[in-house]
Amino acid sequence: MDSNKKYWKGLEELNNEPEFVEKNKHEFAEPIPIEEVLSGGGLMGKTPRRDFLKALGFGVGAVTLAACQKVPVHKSIPYLIKPEEVTPGVANYYVSTYDGHAILVKTREGRPIKIEGNPNDVLAKGGLSAQAQASVLDLYDYNRLNNPMLDGGDSSWNEIDTFVKRELGAIKTGGKKIRLVTSTINSPSTLAVIADFIAQYPNTKHITYDAVSYTGIIQANQNSFGKAVIPHYNFDKADVIVSFGADFLGTWISPSEFMGQWVKNRGSKSLAGKKMSRHIQFETGMSLTGSNADTRILIKPSEEGLALVNLYNALSGTTLPGSKPMGNSSADKAVKLVAAELKAAQGKALVVCGSNDVAKQILVNAINAQLGSYGTTIDLDNYSNQYKGNDAEFTDFVGEMNRGEVDAVFFLNSNPVYEYHNGQAIKDALKKVRLKVTFADRKDETSVICNIVAPNHYYLESWGDGNAVEGYYTVIQPTINPVYDTRQAEQSLMVWSDSTVKDYYTYVRNTWDKELLAKGGLSGQKGWETLLQTGFIKVADKPAGSYSFAKDLNGVAQTILNQGTTLEAKGDKQYEVQLYQSIALRDGKRANNPWLQELPDPVSKVTWDNFAAMSPTDMKKAGYVQGDVINIEVKNPNNNASYSIALPILVQPGQAQGTISIALGYGRTEAGPVGQGVGKNVYPFLNFVNGTFQTATVAAISTTGDNVILAQTQTHHSIEGRNVIRETTFKEYVKDPSSNSGGSLKHKEYEDLWDDYDHPQYNWVMAIDLNACTGCGACVVACSAENNVPVVGRDEVRRRREMHWIRIDRYYSFNEDGKSITEEKEIEDLKDLDNVAVVYQPMLCQHCDHAPCETVCPVLATVHSSEGINHMAYNRCVGTRYCANNCPYKVRRFNWFNYWNDSRFDNYLINEHTHLVLNPDVTTRFRGVMEKCSMCIQRIQAGKLKAKIEKRPLKDGDIKMACQQTCPTNAIVFGNASDPNSEVSQLLKSERTYYVLEELGVKPGIGYQVKVRNTAETLA
Repeated sequence: MDSNKKYWKGLEELNNEPEFVEKNKHEFAEPIPIEEVLSGGGLMGKTPRRDFLKALGFGVGAVTLAACQKVPVHKSIPYLIKPEEVTPGVANYYVSTYDGHAILVKTREGRPIKIEGNPNDVLAKGGLSAQAQASVLDLYDYNRLNNPMLDGGDSSWNEIDTFVKRELGAIKTGGKKIRLVTSTINSPSTLAVIADFIAQYPNTKHITYDAVSYTGIIQANQNSFGKAVIPHYNFDKADVIVSFGADFLGTWISPSEFMGQWVKNRGSKSLAGKKMSRHIQFETGMSLTGSNADTRILIKPSEEGLALVNLYNALSGTTLPGSKPMGNSSADKAVKLVAAELKAAQGKALVVCGSNDVAKQILVNAINAQLGSYGTTIDLDNYSNQYKGNDAEFTDFVGEMNRGEVDAVFFLNSNPVYEYHNGQAIKDALKKVRLKVTFADRKDETSVICNIVAPNHYYLESWGDGNAVEGYYTVIQPTINPVYDTRQAEQSLMVWSDSTVKDYYTYVRNTWDKELLAKGGLSGQKGWETLLQTGFIKVADKPAGSYSFAKDLNGVAQTILNQGTTLEAKGDKQYEVQLYQSIALRDGKRANNPWLQELPDPVSKVTWDNFAAMSPTDMKKAGYVQGDVINIEVKNPNNNASYSIALPILVQPGQAQGTISIALGYGRTEAGPVGQGVGKNVYPFLNFVNGTFQTATVAAISTTGDNVILAQTQTHHSIEGRNVIRETTFKEYVKDPSSNSGGSLKHKEYEDLWDDYDHPQYNWVMAIDLNACTGCGACVVACSAENNVPVVGRDEVRRRREMHWIRIDRYYSFNEDGKSITEEKEIEDLKDLDNVAVVYQPMLCQHCDHAPCETVCPVLATVHSSEGINHMAYNRCVGTRYCANNCPYKVRRFNWFNYWNDSRFDNYLINEHTHLVLNPDVTTRFRGVMEKCSMCIQRIQAGKLKAKIEKRPLKDGDIKMACQQTCPTNAIVFGNASDPNSEVSQLLKSERTYYVLEELGVKPGIGYQVKVRNTAETLA
């Protein structure tokens, strides 16, 4: 299929706006400020001596912290008597658990420096999210609490224990209530400790509350099947997937697991067998999942329920009361066509919904029952334990506090003052509580109003376990001694309940010895040691039960339709608001992590802020431009109180007209210097309806007259119409597998000025499957962690100075049949921007065999190796930036500042603790040099050295790049092209393979596989 599409990164490029053209005339947005630097202004009056001394103290501080004890033990290397488990220069790996998935923690000389997926993990198969990759940085956050606190002052653990036990004893005698409020806990050992605590204090109740709730699914399954659980979804068993607002590739329930399932029927292996699933997304704002769907249908939040009702009617042949055609005619037509596709995939179909509304989820259950999904694509027996929150129970707890019935509250991994829709109500209610204890390991909005702060260990310092999915058990073990004077929350509860077991390690070990090891066929000390090496056990799945749906849906349908009417925006200045979790920050608990703050949002490419996403049509009608700040006001239907915030607008192609989408997780007031005051808090916009918190509401907007520049990375370069993206349809691919690739086996030989290189033993190359890449950004954070890529902050990103070595380019497109948009066109023409398609393309140094950067470097700082890698010798680089100017892929980064040691960046990564996360195998670059992807040369050398020590040839798969290792969909494959049997060689022989800008004759070392969409002509 010949390409008839135009691809563009943003509306500036599409419209060829003068400002955009001017900025992209030159290679760099700003010249080097030589005069400022030479005059001393470049250091803003701050002497670098402070930074030098800080760096000088790093060597002692690092090993001191790694061995952190109450009495510091200073060790130097080489050791007089070397610890058995530590070999200087050689990494150790420990198994642990993050977010329910088994992981590996890489340590160097006692310091955790990198999180990797456990390749044997049965859920994520070694894939990890950006959040998991970034979690290692939080260990070294100097804003963590150093010690326990009593009434706002520093205290000791003995003093805390004495005070809490005395208070609990008095409360127990007085008969008032004790409440333990936590986010979801799926640890068998932690739940057992809580049970022991409740046994000691019988007036205690454990309340589970999640910032982003899944109560609707849990209660719907209780109503439909008598099982109050979240099912385990099997996207890999579905031929047709229909999602109503569920961002299952981004944030919904278990995205790292779901991405691996989703790509199983869409990646290279599936396509080679001429098989591909079909994915249809109904949604309001452009989500990561929607941008990857084969077909995307825009609906407002108020229309979602009616769409579900009409889908059920079309599938069942019945008509639920109150049914009516949708005002959105295209969506109405799409629902009928989708019903036909689902029927054709009976038994291999899956419908999911992201709403937290019980009635909608009951209707989704009925739809899946009609399709025969239970026991195939939906498993209610081997269910998920990842979210168990009960919204109504938490709301009742707030009422109990207000009535003065509660005398003690304990908060574990819960920050309701920030996350609850009415934080002030929590503050006021807590004033009536006698004992307020938080286990927060760093200051947050709830901890500042508690009289006891008993800081918990970070998970990398802890013992524990997990049970994310029924039958799947993982272990958590410490990878470093406690950095500060903290104590595990479970240990505190054990002390306060007079447990006979004296330490939590023993408690965890007893739990496994008594109950869990046997489930994995293990026992005793040997079984425990085996567990600490493997990281998890998986019990055989229970046989899938038969579930039939027999509930009356008349009342359910009426409830859904009534709620839809309530959500309709009725005034000119009213919009339907959809709240969502961003890929980077999720619920906001990790707001102080700079790696996450600087990770560009996959769709908008905005960093360091949340914003109000609006459709281009709405903005044109209202006369807004991007960056205009609007005031958004929502009235709480429960108490009629108003809450308003001011946010900048982002023009978002693919946004439903009449709606605004805003990310949760921002607007922290007590998070630390990185996350504090970044964006605005929209948790108060949550709508409490029929016992659950829902993320859709109605808002009135008004202009403030201000305009701000968002720190947006996507349009920092222009592709100038060049053919960098290639895609085809599944129908065309089946006819001709080389459709739109140019034919990988017959690439043209272009004349060039370079001599060919010989690769006698190794030729390191990469293959990237555009069909598998979802754009999640996990590779970006993994690369930063592995290669010591610095954070530059909002202002530097605005100046187009982001430092990421790998970026995920997002391209919009629509068919070029006279639909290109100009300022002169009428508003109606903008409707084309409501139905754009999206392609993601990871872009990193292409390690060209005929690299144009090497030709122009005056000091030979960038050179080619005999193994096909484009090297950078940092000590030679004098910062001319000729190489960046001559790079057609725009993947080189200029180090404007010494970000790791410049006092201007104190709020990001400059403190003595954060330096501990640095990978010692990769040098930190000084200011004034170019840097770029090195193909993780340190990993290549380590792999070759290991093979040499073991006296064997290097095997395919021995070496994995950081980006490759974390990718949940295996979209990136690295290897030796000189080995014809290597995986990467086989992939590059695929008919789908093409090379970006190969017509330049630079012979890039990274091949891409053409994007394939399984579109239906009737819905496209």
